[in-house]
Amino acid sequence: MRKMCLRGMTVAGMMAVILLLAGSFGTLWAASDTVTVFAAASTTNAVTEIGAIFSQGNEEGFRPSFASSSTLAKQIENGAPADIFISANKKWMDYLEEKGMIEKDTRIDLLSNRLVLIVPADSAVKDVATGPGFDLLTLLGDGRLSMGDPDHVPAGIYGKQALESLGVWTTIESRVARAKDVRAALALVERGEVPVGLVYATDAAISDKVRVVGTFPETSHPPIVYPVAVVAGRRSPAADRFITLLQSPEARAVFEKYGFSVR
Repeated sequence: MRKMCLRGMTVAGMMAVILLLAGSFGTLWAASDTVTVFAAASTTNAVTEIGAIFSQGNEEGFRPSFASSSTLAKQIENGAPADIFISANKKWMDYLEEKGMIEKDTRIDLLSNRLVLIVPADSAVKDVATGPGFDLLTLLGDGRLSMGDPDHVPAGIYGKQALESLGVWTTIESRVARAKDVRAALALVERGEVPVGLVYATDAAISDKVRVVGTFPETSHPPIVYPVAVVAGRRSPAADRFITLLQSPEARAVFEKYGFSVR
């Protein structure tokens, strides 16, 4: 009787272990079917819509995280579980590639964008000729210029380069409201907290609370390029399918709807 009781406990214990392992493997399997995409804040609307297309009608999930490319790159460097990285400039993709943190053969240049000046929708400011030496300081009045932090946010880096090439940066450098990402810069103008902002054309296009009053010459800054790649060690059939979807006619239509140029 004692042996039968011990045997019963052993079988029960084995069943518990089997069930526990099955649950763990099920969780791991489900996680592998979910693609985690770290994408530049300026791609929020487009990538969210493409993620919905990816998830529709199949078992694969889509988990996005949007922030400044610099923030996302640092998170990936520190072990954040991203499968795919979409950067708003080459600098932060290069940063990860140099550290061996992307699958090099999956890297492609996906999108292009433009830089624009925006004002609140009810502003009295009309069109601004963003040429050499244009009077941005007078345009600001007593306010500030919102833009992504030019020390690390791609939109801010491009913006500073444009303003420097046009001979304007030194006159307004102390008047910059440095935002954590381009969407935060947009929000400052939407709320009327600043009179002028410098953002991507695609960000301006999603808001009815701002107006574009000037577009920067493409020659005033390096080309705005969005590279995409699979993060090192995170390649999977699902990640490959998402990269393929990003290059499809269906995704192109979404990107173009939000004002991106597809390369």
